[in-house]
Amino acid sequence: MADKNKVAEQYYAPPPDLGKWEAFRIFLYNSETGQVLGRTGSSWAKILLFYLIFYAILVGFFAALLAVFYQTLDTKVPKWQLDSSIIGSNPGLGFRPMPDTANVESTLIYYKVNDKGSVLKWARVIDEFLNQYRKKGSGSGEAHGAENRVPCSPSSGPLGEKQVCDVPVDDFNPCTPANQYNYEQAGPCVFLKLNKIYNWRPQPYNNTEDLPTNMPEDLKQHIKTLSGKPDANTVWVSCEGENPADVENIGPVQYIPRRGFPSYYYPFTNKEGYLSPLVAVLFEKPRTGVLINIECKAWAKNIFYDRYERRGSVHFELMVDRA
Repeated sequence: MADKNKVAEQYYAPPPDLGKWEAFRIFLYNSETGQVLGRTGSSWAKILLFYLIFYAILVGFFAALLAVFYQTLDTKVPKWQLDSSIIGSNPGLGFRPMPDTANVESTLIYYKVNDKGSVLKWARVIDEFLNQYRKKGSGSGEAHGAENRVPCSPSSGPLGEKQVCDVPVDDFNPCTPANQYNYEQAGPCVFLKLNKIYNWRPQPYNNTEDLPTNMPEDLKQHIKTLSGKPDANTVWVSCEGENPADVENIGPVQYIPRRGFPSYYYPFTNKEGYLSPLVAVLFEKPRTGVLINIECKAWAKNIFYDRYERRGSVHFELMVDRA
């Protein structure tokens, strides 16, 4: 029996009774076995090599998938267009000037005619927006692709491969920077543009047939005077007061340089230098001191209107104060 106990003592020795801090110190580095954090140097080398190879293969596999994915994309031509895309084929309207980004939900254009700072505030916003339209070259300080812009008209021929129609904005009299866009005269200008949709072509109301029943009568008469002429190939716009009180307060309205967006600006195909055409809406004599709700609509056979979803239209408020 004594011999058996002696043999057992050779193969088993109880671990030393260590304190918490001593056990932790040995875990960090065991001088007897050379282990660091419970592993020897060779064990750490093997596990690091494994993860290095594993993640290198994972990154390579992911990069290969991205490369294949990007081969299916075109940086200028969207894969999904018109009705197949998320934005669809029904363009909306935008307006400028817009309120400060701090008031992102606001659509109110409010200013005091006799307050120079208030007038200049809105004039600067319009200046910044129109600055891109005034750049005509691609040199230092100019817009990339602006040299591709050429004058267009209803009778002009097809554009070249890189050419786009220019949008002259300096002859929108009186909606010019020299006049501070007529804000000082209590007859402010608001600029409208159609949202860009790739490869969308308008189907204009270019004659008096099948005009919508809800189209304003003055616009119907305007189309009648141009029926059959090249100028009738236009996406028409109209701006009216939303409510009966707004209709009374809005006053006369002018559309400069024309009452819509000519069809020769479309389709938008992402050519360098392309800019959306503009219409300056001049509110000649809006009633001062009252808030006016205004709705502007775009009219074409393939633009569908929905006030609640703001399809084919835009809403904003105008308040001109003389105090």
